[in-house]
Amino acid sequence: MASATGALPLHFLTERVVSRLYLPRNGVSTDFEMSGSEGVVGVASFLGGETIPSEALVQSAGYGYRLSANVLAGEFRRDGLLPRLPSRYMQALITQTGQIAACNQLHSVDQQVCRWILSFLDRSSCTALTVTQEALAGLLGVRRVSVTEAAGKLKEAGLIHCSRGHIAVLDRPPLEARVGECRGVVKREYRRLLQPEDIVEDAGLHGACGQSLAFA
Repeated sequence: MASATGALPLHFLTERVVSRLYLPRNGVSTDFEMSGSEGVVGVASFLGGETIPSEALVQSAGYGYRLSANVLAGEFRRDGLLPRLPSRYMQALITQTGQIAACNQLHSVDQQVCRWILSFLDRSSCTALTVTQEALAGLLGVRRVSVTEAAGKLKEAGLIHCSRGHIAVLDRPPLEARVGECRGVVKREYRRLLQPEDIVEDAGLHGACGQSLAFA
């Protein structure tokens, strides 16, 4: 729910996995961002624009913490630790968005399917996900038959098991080997930017360091 100023609250994710979608008038959606416990939903609340013309889709239910736009604005006026966290996250998010765009243009549907599955698993404690092939095709902006063919190849290779609305990963290393460099670039940037000890040191708050970000 938006605040009195129209700005959305900031949601800190704990167990959820959320995709950000752009929905044009023709109804053909495409996924351009995925966030889990390493990220937040509602970046417009600290960018100054108040809203973003896209929708957030929860891929995996879980808990999170909500911070109102008014409280967040007050924290940004202080010279503390909190403003540095979303700023670094936004830089990592820009990298992810750019790499997804490149992947969608340069890589095969097989690689895109692998990348999406692994991106979900990076942010989840599960080895399986609940998503239909039709929904996955919509998230990737490709035809359903292309996703069906890609999933069939992965199943035949013994890497995944598919049933209606359910994909289980059976052998992750070979699945990772099929993905292009996009996923590796994103993972390295998240690790580089979102290590708590670096953020704390940058803020000048020594002796209060948390644990390193676990981003598989």
